[in-house]
Amino acid sequence: MDYKKLQNGSDIRGVALEGIEGQHINLTEKVCKDIGRGFALWLIKKAGKKDLRVAVGRDSRLSGETLCGWLCSAMVESGLNVTDFGMASTPAMFMSTVTEGYKFDGSVMITASHLPFNRNGFKFFTALGGLEKEDIKEILAYAESDEVTGLNKGSLVEGEFMDAYAGILADKIRSATGEDKPLAGFKVVVDAGNGAGGFYVDKVLKPLGANTEGSRYLEPDGSFPNHIPNPENKEAMASITEAVKESKADLGIIFDTDVDRAGAVLADGSELNRNRIIAMLSAILLREHPGTTIVTDSITSTGLNQFIKEKGGIHHRFKRGYRNVINESIRLNGLGQDSQLAIETSGHGAFKENYFLDDGAYIVTKLLIELARGNKEGYTLSSLIATLEEPAESVEFRMNILLDDFKEYGQKVISDLNEYAKDKEGWSLAPDNFEGVRVNLDSAHGNGWFLLRMSLHDPLLPLNIESNDIGGSEKIAKELVGFIEKYDKLDAQALKAFVK
Repeated sequence: MDYKKLQNGSDIRGVALEGIEGQHINLTEKVCKDIGRGFALWLIKKAGKKDLRVAVGRDSRLSGETLCGWLCSAMVESGLNVTDFGMASTPAMFMSTVTEGYKFDGSVMITASHLPFNRNGFKFFTALGGLEKEDIKEILAYAESDEVTGLNKGSLVEGEFMDAYAGILADKIRSATGEDKPLAGFKVVVDAGNGAGGFYVDKVLKPLGANTEGSRYLEPDGSFPNHIPNPENKEAMASITEAVKESKADLGIIFDTDVDRAGAVLADGSELNRNRIIAMLSAILLREHPGTTIVTDSITSTGLNQFIKEKGGIHHRFKRGYRNVINESIRLNGLGQDSQLAIETSGHGAFKENYFLDDGAYIVTKLLIELARGNKEGYTLSSLIATLEEPAESVEFRMNILLDDFKEYGQKVISDLNEYAKDKEGWSLAPDNFEGVRVNLDSAHGNGWFLLRMSLHDPLLPLNIESNDIGGSEKIAKELVGFIEKYDKLDAQALKAFVK
């Protein structure tokens, strides 16, 4: 097979189990062992030395243990000294490369994030952070080759890191609040969705004094019998909202499968995700770092932009893709422009103070510090975003491109729309836009905005529409249909149905 097809941005992903029609296993024993050998070659060449130590962890996926065995055996055969941490989170695997007493030369997380049960994959880290797209290309090229390290066989041992990682988070809350049990008197519930996030209850919340009764689905189960572990999933958010209401909790927390993303629910049952969680974290950071720049993805709302400005910050709306926003924030810092947060509406959030690591548990830790601090100083979490103006409507359409050469066709649609928008009455191209076409529409034409862009990896054009008026999204969609329908290789049936 063509190993390059396993690359998904800065990750490797594939099918590890049968069970979904039309999806056949491509993460075979041979493929996984080749990837293990490929990573060993890459790491040894990058490090410029031998006798390297590598940590491996996995989330709750049914195929995780098997893939871990194959990967580890290949890395050991290639001369690496491997420690298997068993069940872990993606952020913890990075932290194993920088934490005193551990400091592994590299690490691997076996996960496919929120994807269905049959999928799995690999994420790679060094102390410099997650590997980039070009690094993954190199690893897969080594995997396809016959090259070997030529080193003697390494070793394999079992280890444990989640206690140390959880201790770092708990100690941060203690340090920020000045108390040993700062969450005493609070009820905080967690929905881990049967992923790897259940540790947060026993290893962080309870030691800090929180009452966690009413938490759900903490036991790892890779069949995900209750709902998809994903803060963007409606069913998942409904589950944690129900848990908050039933238990009368002060805060509800939800993680994705490998805990690099998080969402929350406030005591009144309102969801804290997408624009709202970005606004809350921005409010916290702009108090700690006045004037800092918040880098977000391209589909954040106009209201969020206004909120950040009102708080004295700079909103830098960039491209979709968590690595894109993280790297842009790092770039700005390198230019001397302070940027403390890079975050996507998906819940991927990375802080300058935390290695620019996208860590859902760290996001939650920041919220808990604020929960405890607000109780002392007389404010609530919800009060931090009281002035955030939210759209009346928000919709997304994902229009498939019905061609093999989809990128050229998609870019032509975007280019044509950009020209069309320049002369369209009531439309104005958004300034400082880095992705696709973003257009603001006046009150007579829908009172909102739309963004048409290319998907990062798939043959489709996502279209996001927001309006400040009830019925405004349909008005904006009607204005777009006349332009879109002339492209016969673009499946816009859902958009057309929306305006009928």
